[in-house]
Amino acid sequence: MCGTCGCNIPQTAADGHESVEVLTGLLDANDHQAAHNREHFSEHGVLAINLMSSPGAGKTALLEATIEAFAGRVGIAVIEGDLETENDAERIRAKGVPAVQISTGSACHLDAHMVHGALHELDLQGIDILFIENVGNLVCPASFDLGQNFNVALLSTPEGHDKPAKYPVMFRAADLVLITKSDLLVVLDDFDPGEVSRYLRQLASSAPMFELSAKTGDGMQPWLAWVEEAKA
Repeated sequence: MCGTCGCNIPQTAADGHESVEVLTGLLDANDHQAAHNREHFSEHGVLAINLMSSPGAGKTALLEATIEAFAGRVGIAVIEGDLETENDAERIRAKGVPAVQISTGSACHLDAHMVHGALHELDLQGIDILFIENVGNLVCPASFDLGQNFNVALLSTPEGHDKPAKYPVMFRAADLVLITKSDLLVVLDDFDPGEVSRYLRQLASSAPMFELSAKTGDGMQPWLAWVEEAKA
């Protein structure tokens, strides 16, 4: 599935030591670059937020609504991660915000080196918040530090409320969990936000959880306030 995170490293040794060594080397190199990215952000006073979710959970729609809410008050830039196309970056640019598209090819996540390359295409002067929209994937993105200040995990109502139990690494890494497409709860009566919260607490996660709909605007205010507080 991925040539950069260890997903496709074969178990060539009976005890897996060779695979572990390769993956450890990848993560060590990534962490070194992530620390350098973090220096960039700190130097320019930029808050970096990494958005993680499965494909179609509504990351880009959330960014569009957030950009509209902060228009004229907060300088925003976006790094978009997808296997192919610039579709999401074009949507962001249409809102008047700079966006750099990273096309990862076969890689199922962004890494710190990719983000560093994208930073050289952005003028961080005047940018208050950099949103990094990670590749849609509930597994690998959580394992790679990008230099971000916060991780935000999105869970859309059509996906089912048991995703924190099935994909604990991502939700354990989240500083905030957003239940998106909350407008669909009236028809998706088998999705229980209370169960999402229960699964989160079973992971020993103290991350706050908000329900919102980027489409209708319902529930956006707690998210916007959280971002404002994180920026302060």
